[in-house]
Amino acid sequence: MTEELEIFRDSVRKFLEKEFVPNQDRWGKQGFVDREAWSRAGEMGLLCASIPEQYGGGGGDFTHEAIINIEITRALVNFGIGVHNGIVSHYILAYGSEEQKQKWLPRMATGELVAAIAMSEPGVGSDLKSVRTKAARDGKDYVINGSKTFITNGYHANLICVVAKTNPELGAKGISLIMVETDEVEGFRRGKLLEKIGQKAQDTAELFFDDVRVPASNLLGAEEGKGFVQLMQQLPQERMIIALGAQASMHRAIEFTREYVRQREVFGQSLSEMQNTRFKLAECQTVATIATTFVDQCMMQLLAGELDTTTAAMAKWWTTQKNCEVIDECLQLHGGYGYILEYPIAKMYANARVSKIYGGSNEIMKELIARKMF
Repeated sequence: MTEELEIFRDSVRKFLEKEFVPNQDRWGKQGFVDREAWSRAGEMGLLCASIPEQYGGGGGDFTHEAIINIEITRALVNFGIGVHNGIVSHYILAYGSEEQKQKWLPRMATGELVAAIAMSEPGVGSDLKSVRTKAARDGKDYVINGSKTFITNGYHANLICVVAKTNPELGAKGISLIMVETDEVEGFRRGKLLEKIGQKAQDTAELFFDDVRVPASNLLGAEEGKGFVQLMQQLPQERMIIALGAQASMHRAIEFTREYVRQREVFGQSLSEMQNTRFKLAECQTVATIATTFVDQCMMQLLAGELDTTTAAMAKWWTTQKNCEVIDECLQLHGGYGYILEYPIAKMYANARVSKIYGGSNEIMKELIARKMF
């Protein structure tokens, strides 16, 4: 953390407290943030913070994205900025043509375009090689047919990076990434908003592509069949976004719980004076400290371009698993109040569970690690 980054962190925290936190309950009931929230985030420089200024971004690096994600976690805000900023914008930056970068990135930075990545399909989750969505070449266009589910930002997204088979016979080598501007096509429709256990305000939806026709120039990369490799190259950063949030969540859960046990009296003394409470929180603090130390190491590797997929997989699965465990211990110390959604720890408990599933399930992470061992 530098002085500049600390100033940025403070501005992000104040913005979230003013603009987002007061609306979370209402957004949770409606199942999505207001569309205006994206525009306000763009005005504040939260969108595409790590994209070069020449493409309308903030000109920062992944440390700025890390701060944004940590502060969103601390504020208990559900907002799909990680997908928009840390994933889709960097796919375009890494693989897009100059024309594509100029066309999409500046509008993503203002919030005019809200981005999503359409990977998961009904019956096809972490096994991306098995996607069934097809993009058939027809003259100067691709015609896309298929369906996607569990899509973060699915309700608002008007720029979607679609994982599709351009040559189904080639398996993983037949996968391509194709950008779809939903406002400009026919045959695209959104399914129902999916009602989830947690992260209520984060819109998650089904998407359907029925003979959706897009220009062949919307292909990301110079040639077809590079999609799977592109996904693998970018996944370490995606998994770091998840790990950053998980370690921040542990510390936040401990903060809430420490304050609660100081005030709560049981058998004539504060809960914080009881040895079991002190031991449990000491264990949680140790785990959170180890998590932050490991994530910091991974951050340094990522910034140096040296974070490999195996280490990123370790960070993703371990931090999300430990986050769920720490929150569970903290909820237990709240007693019955920990089960009431009015209390932050209950919301954290519900929100954290999906982190062991998205971004590649933790079982898949362990398989990736094991493949490097045998």
